[in-house]
Amino acid sequence: MTDATTGRRRTGGRTTTATADATASTAASDTTSTDVTGVTDVTPTDAGAPGGADATAGGRLAVRKTYKLYVGGAFPRSESGRVYEVRSASGEFLANAAQGSRKDVRDAVVAARAAVAGWSGATAYNRGQVLYRVAEVLEGRRAQFVDEVAAAEGVGRDEAGRLVDASVDRVVWYAGWTDKVAQVLGTLNPVAGPFFNVSAPEPTGVVGVLAPQRSSLLGLVSVLAPVVATGNTAVVVASASRPLPAVTLAEVLATSDVPGGVVNLVTAHTAEVAGWLAAHRDVNAIDLAGAAGAEGVVWGDLEAAAADNLKRVLRPALDGDEAVEPDWALEPGLGRLRAFLETKTVWHPKGI
Repeated sequence: MTDATTGRRRTGGRTTTATADATASTAASDTTSTDVTGVTDVTPTDAGAPGGADATAGGRLAVRKTYKLYVGGAFPRSESGRVYEVRSASGEFLANAAQGSRKDVRDAVVAARAAVAGWSGATAYNRGQVLYRVAEVLEGRRAQFVDEVAAAEGVGRDEAGRLVDASVDRVVWYAGWTDKVAQVLGTLNPVAGPFFNVSAPEPTGVVGVLAPQRSSLLGLVSVLAPVVATGNTAVVVASASRPLPAVTLAEVLATSDVPGGVVNLVTAHTAEVAGWLAAHRDVNAIDLAGAAGAEGVVWGDLEAAAADNLKRVLRPALDGDEAVEPDWALEPGLGRLRAFLETKTVWHPKGI
């Protein structure tokens, strides 16, 4: 029975509120409802939704990546079948990366050697166009690079954005030098005789590059761009602890106009493969920038190994245990362009 004045219903000596009953009924209908066919529809709640670091905003599990090497324009797995975990600066798992081996380095050198003739034979203007295209694609993937640099180096997104922008600008800077470096570093020599005497820079050939360990993108671009801008091909050993921006850069190269084999990237523990790269007799030069700060690497030993076939060696900043990475934000100058060029001098008789 319901009291008309209070809206209360008396049941067996207890007084209940009609509004409360209606609310309870509504809550129950939100959870379970039965249609005319007798099929029960259960609405899921947030209590059972997956969450945590492995879940996306929509509640689904994130796809964890296993990044591969970049050799000869393709993305093969390491011949060893090994991978290692890549973690952010704060220790969070990011992805798996292929752990390259001696055989992977040898395969990369073979691919780089095969690409030397075509790349060094291209016009300087064409190489500049290709590098400029790399800058375009790199900037098109700016958001991804910002995320990866921020995670790898433990910096904020604003600082990561500045590093990515500086990397794009660095590629453009070197792209502009491809057809000017010969005029700056070459010369017409005065000689005592009826001859023209011309000195002109030429590419060294295959260059091994140990990528900087700390600067995952700007440092990498700063050591790689001058190598390819001057007509060389490269075998790059990425930063062991911060390889993801390097692998993403390889994806940029693969989708730009860079011919396969011009740049080859191996992700590995630097101490495991650096010695093999330095001693390889089909490598003409090596940049030891990444030896500074690499665990288990003594750059002096690598320099000694490189002397076996008279490689050109670009040492890291400072000497011995004090070797450090330079400030990559500074204007690079022509030092790295000059480092991997040979000078050819030609004598030609006048009047012929």
